[in-house]
Amino acid sequence: MRKLGCFGVLVMLALAGAAFWAVSQWGGAGPAKANVTVEVPAGATLSAAAQAMEKAGAIGDATTFLWMARIFGDDAPIQAGEYRVPAGISQSDVLKMMQGGKTLQRFVMVPEGMPSIMVHERLMAAPHLDGSVAVPAEGSVLPDSYAYARGDTRAKVLASMQAAMTKYLAAAWAKRKPGIAVNTPEEAIILASIVEKETGKPEERRMVAGVYSNRLKRGMPLQADPTVIYPVTKGKPLGRRILRSELQAKNGYNTYASAGLPIGPIANPGRASIDAVLDPEQTNALYFVADGSGGHIFADTLEQHNANVQKWYALRRARGEM
Repeated sequence: MRKLGCFGVLVMLALAGAAFWAVSQWGGAGPAKANVTVEVPAGATLSAAAQAMEKAGAIGDATTFLWMARIFGDDAPIQAGEYRVPAGISQSDVLKMMQGGKTLQRFVMVPEGMPSIMVHERLMAAPHLDGSVAVPAEGSVLPDSYAYARGDTRAKVLASMQAAMTKYLAAAWAKRKPGIAVNTPEEAIILASIVEKETGKPEERRMVAGVYSNRLKRGMPLQADPTVIYPVTKGKPLGRRILRSELQAKNGYNTYASAGLPIGPIANPGRASIDAVLDPEQTNALYFVADGSGGHIFADTLEQHNANVQKWYALRRARGEM
């Protein structure tokens, strides 16, 4: 009886040790020494997913993973997709990751003021997206970072970009200040795209919008250089000085040759520029010119403006730029 009792104790200790080992294997640090990316194809079984995880080094042994998943996990289905598995993640968390569909997110970033031709180039160059899209309408995309997963379509990502602009513009237009210079949301986007291209300083946006609003209300030409460049490059950098012939060209965009807004946006404006146009600075200024530091000097009269222009020319000559 004593021998039988000792044997029973040994069996119990062995079982306890095995249970402890299994729990530690399931919940403890996994074997991956670095982050790994694993693709679980559509329709894959848990067994197939475990094989892929083992091959990538995210788990130690697929067979062991499967029987521990049956004991310690639940029967929730796994989701297909591309997974970024962190180094040392437990096998328990690997299963939860696949069941929760926490797939790797990639991003397409659209900076403020990016023209649609460059948005198209960025979308077409984004890896692991399917299909193609046409160049989107200028001003239809809201600058932001947009997440996507492997296998998503470019059309789906572009639709998200355009839906974001539609939603934001509607909300911003509903909160517009009375007496502004634009009459429709479409006009707001056109003017916001000019504001976006004219200043890189966030604190200047409402002031620039105020100047252009004043000029629109007085029937003065906006005289915005970016609108002259747009028909030439579709919004890309010109890389040289504007030609006299380009300043005189009548093409629907040139705001030197014609008063009022151009016929369409010249870029995709961001939220701040849209907001600036819908709530511009209350100012008497009608002119502005670069100040040499990335900002601008504003003037109420042409006389003041001409003096500021001469200061700008003198600074450029001192820099060897003229």
